[in-house]
Amino acid sequence: MSKQVLVLGAGLVSQPLIDYLFENTTHELVVADVQAENARQAINGHKRGRASELDVTDEAALGALISTCDLVVSLLPYTLHALVARQCIHHGKSMVNASYVSEELRSLDAEAREKGLLFLCEIGLDPGIDHMSAMQIIHDVQSRGGRIKEFVSVCGGLPAPDANDNPFGYKFSWSPKGVLLAGNNSARYISEGDVKEISADELFHSTTPMQVDSFEFEAYPNRDSTSYEQVYGLNKIDLLMRGTLRYAGWHRYVLALKSLNLLVEEPVSSEIKCYAELLAAQNDLDAANIKSGVIETLGLSAEADEIKAFDWLGLFSEDTQDFSDKTVLDCIADLMSRKMAFKKGERDMVALQHQFTASFSDHTELITSTLIDYGVPHGASSMARTVSLPMAIAIRLILDGAINLTGVQIPVDPIIYEPVLKELRDAGIVFEEKTAVA
Repeated sequence: MSKQVLVLGAGLVSQPLIDYLFENTTHELVVADVQAENARQAINGHKRGRASELDVTDEAALGALISTCDLVVSLLPYTLHALVARQCIHHGKSMVNASYVSEELRSLDAEAREKGLLFLCEIGLDPGIDHMSAMQIIHDVQSRGGRIKEFVSVCGGLPAPDANDNPFGYKFSWSPKGVLLAGNNSARYISEGDVKEISADELFHSTTPMQVDSFEFEAYPNRDSTSYEQVYGLNKIDLLMRGTLRYAGWHRYVLALKSLNLLVEEPVSSEIKCYAELLAAQNDLDAANIKSGVIETLGLSAEADEIKAFDWLGLFSEDTQDFSDKTVLDCIADLMSRKMAFKKGERDMVALQHQFTASFSDHTELITSTLIDYGVPHGASSMARTVSLPMAIAIRLILDGAINLTGVQIPVDPIIYEPVLKELRDAGIVFEEKTAVA
């Protein structure tokens, strides 16, 4: 029986999800976006699709759309999920999204359970595929009588080597502002059985070189890993860290941007008309000699990689810009999104690796599980596929009645991860596992 799915947001990662639901179900889709044209392009004239213009902060309009559907998919910024969830509670609809569970969303768990609703979160790439692939290994180890002593999981969305052609070693396959905001996060993880705290100021001083497959990366802790000790059923673990991967050197550029007070959400003065003036205002420097001032402020030479990268980016430019109604962070994100975008035909790459140390009564296993996935030239990016396909598969399973959980959930239950991982493998999103016995 055909049902109606409401997809909120038609941004960078939405298309594979929409295409999957058209191709693999008989359900109708309403795609709503603040820009109606984005929604129309996503539907692409499909007979089971309907585009709608929506400002999601208009709760009456949002509620009207939600009331007519069977399931809501939020591809909106994570700060808006709770707003959507409250409307779902009111109208008795389940919801799916790929973002971390916020405290506000978690507070709706009891009410969702009482109404028999499922709010499935963290069902994208990271979080998402990382959870599911990790839990499959953890449950296998536990079923064989083993105990996970150490677990490190790292993931990054990056340009493929053939598209890695700018000084930063990075291009944007999702929200530039989101990437930069991550540089202001603190982190917590477990090491030698104790909780370690890393402040936002220390985060990028805590990078570690890491080789994944044939690639030389750096990794740094991602948010609060400690909560996953309980979520993953890893009692009294010695080491537990979830981290982010970047090509080696990324941390130096982020540290320099932070040192120059460029990753702050402060309004830009109406008097500032170019990036040179913005840099000058944030650091009490002379805009006419901005490059020399930055070199002195950072304590670097004119030939330093950071200075060359900022010159290439255009941070020293005196070209007139429209900074009205923007924060400093918005201005930097806009500049980086223009200069560090994927060109037509270029491929992105997702790299994800789990490293486990599993203890058994008579031996120890070192288990490595690695996913290297590439985007399709002139087609879907790897980021879009790996974020949206797990969501799309889960949506189909929920509407088919194959997932009968309620409340606020993440995909650590085999009722979710087994069928989703199988279908991802069929789609070519495959982990390579290696086990060494010690």
